[in-house]
Amino acid sequence: MKSGGRQRKARALSWGALGAAALLTLVACSPGGFGLPGGFGPPANVGEGAALPLATGQSFGKGPVRVALLLPLTGDPGLSAVGISMANASQLAMAFIESSDTIADNITVLLKDTGPTAAGAARAASQAVEEGASIILGPLKADQVTAAGSVAKAAGLSVIGFSNNSGAASAGVFLLNVLPESEVRRSLGYAKGLGKKAYAGIFPTTDFGRIQEGAFRQATADLGLNARAVYTFSSEAEARAVMQQLAPALQAGQIDALFMPDRATAPSFGVLLEEAGVPMGKVQLIGSADWNGDAAIASTPYLVGAVYPAVDDTGYRALAPEYTARFGGTPHPLATIAYTATILANASTLSMSTPKYDRTQLTLPGGFNGRDGVFRFLPDGRSEYALVIRSVTLGGSSVVDGPKL
Repeated sequence: MKSGGRQRKARALSWGALGAAALLTLVACSPGGFGLPGGFGPPANVGEGAALPLATGQSFGKGPVRVALLLPLTGDPGLSAVGISMANASQLAMAFIESSDTIADNITVLLKDTGPTAAGAARAASQAVEEGASIILGPLKADQVTAAGSVAKAAGLSVIGFSNNSGAASAGVFLLNVLPESEVRRSLGYAKGLGKKAYAGIFPTTDFGRIQEGAFRQATADLGLNARAVYTFSSEAEARAVMQQLAPALQAGQIDALFMPDRATAPSFGVLLEEAGVPMGKVQLIGSADWNGDAAIASTPYLVGAVYPAVDDTGYRALAPEYTARFGGTPHPLATIAYTATILANASTLSMSTPKYDRTQLTLPGGFNGRDGVFRFLPDGRSEYALVIRSVTLGGSSVVDGPKL
């Protein structure tokens, strides 16, 4: 705690924001898989000489197979900044492919702007289908993935979307992101390894909060854990009421692990736990992957020692200098996902197979190794990531357990 001013700031409860590598390879980890070493480009007449319509808009790459990349490039400034960063990362992936003597140039990426809406995503997906795309990468938001997925399914195409909302997943609509089911299982499994016996969870009454609650219930059942209580809240008053109910069990040691995944309200719950007289460190606090890099969480003294899952940042740290040298600025953390998706789409056993992007190959149980580490797609469209466990330190965090599925 640096000053009284910081302490007073931490005690100002905030509830308004509820809701929501050096790896240069992408290799399959099971028999039958594939192995390969591992700003926007100008508009191009891709597919020249092939029986494909003229592609419009931005593109990069020179392979014969068209891959659509759907991202929000205009509209909401915050969202479009993420989309542009991911598009830049895809371009870096294509540049890596083109510079390699051992990787075939199999794809051309057609970049399509979805804007911030589901309708925009559907339009972009329809245009991609009309222009002969064999698979769709993106979009970013759950409602956009669902909209693009409907268009793709009607055309017999698969989607590799970038949402972390597992509700957007379905057969043929795969999500390349860290999903609540994956991260909750990883973090609760780690707590189980620490010997924690009795668990409770606190969730905001939002759509994503309900998904996290479902993931918590499923993970505790799968891991054979004693889930003692589940609480929900939608306001500061309800959060305080939850703490009044929960504090006696925490103080008595009847609950020794508390899952509170919501990033925005985690610092406020830290304050409430302290005010309730629960000794710091008595209960193992567990957060979500959304906690990673959050300055307010890292500056809340009571949350020191809390753990949460995260992707291994080795790949991001390797990508960042190359990104900065070419585009300036710092890549968004999701840039690695777009990079991985592009390398995956270029793989010969997927892009040059018959049929292209066969779902049996996409759902190999051993998975693949991308910029964020090992991942795999499940037949229902969800994904699983090998995640590290980080522990909150005052002003930051540190890895306390290496990547595991």
